[in-house]
Amino acid sequence: MKIDILTLFPEMFRGPFDMSMLKKAKDEGLVEINIHNLRDWTKDKHKTVDDRPYGGGKGMVIRVDIVHDAISNFQFPISNEKKKSKVILLSPQGKVFDQKKAQELFKLEHLILIAGHYEGFDERIREHLVDEEISIGDYVLTGGELPAMVLVDTVVRLLPGVLEPEAKEHESFSLTSNLKPPTSLLDFPTYTRPETFRGWKVPKILLSGNHAEIEKWRKGQALKRTKQKRPDLLKDKI
Repeated sequence: MKIDILTLFPEMFRGPFDMSMLKKAKDEGLVEINIHNLRDWTKDKHKTVDDRPYGGGKGMVIRVDIVHDAISNFQFPISNEKKKSKVILLSPQGKVFDQKKAQELFKLEHLILIAGHYEGFDERIREHLVDEEISIGDYVLTGGELPAMVLVDTVVRLLPGVLEPEAKEHESFSLTSNLKPPTSLLDFPTYTRPETFRGWKVPKILLSGNHAEIEKWRKGQALKRTKQKRPDLLKDKI
């Protein structure tokens, strides 16, 4: 997979993509992540990417011509019927990002992410240049850089070879098949040594060695935890 990120603050991405699983994925050639400064496509000496909104109002708006020229350097031809590329605008107006969307995106070959700033974008960017808008929650940040990092981390960890398959199978929000129809569950409780600490004990079932019963217990605990903490995940599904 290839990911191109367009931003006004490329320095913000130093660090998050150079550690842990993302670094491993890059080092092993499983993903290519490129950070681009939108100012590289400006034509004036001040490298201006924004301007005042028509009709008046506060703030500055990112220009459509700048974003168009930047995207044109990376986008696959639109005529490609089997399009494996998507242009995504990180925006509080977008559909809220979830695991289902991550599982959809990781199957693509190429993602172009646009991280906004200031008062927003010229509306023609939304109308003509992007495939979809994505938000990471119903709140407003200073820019789209942090949402872009969240999206990349969530998608890249799904790529084959980044994690062991069993590491992803039972974690929170993974699509499971133990309920009909399949739904998303929170993760089950996990424990490690010491077996007893300050009187707090590990459940006996986990010490039994009976893997079938342990699996049954874990599924039950995942369902119980989801009912208690996130019943909305189960609504109309069981």
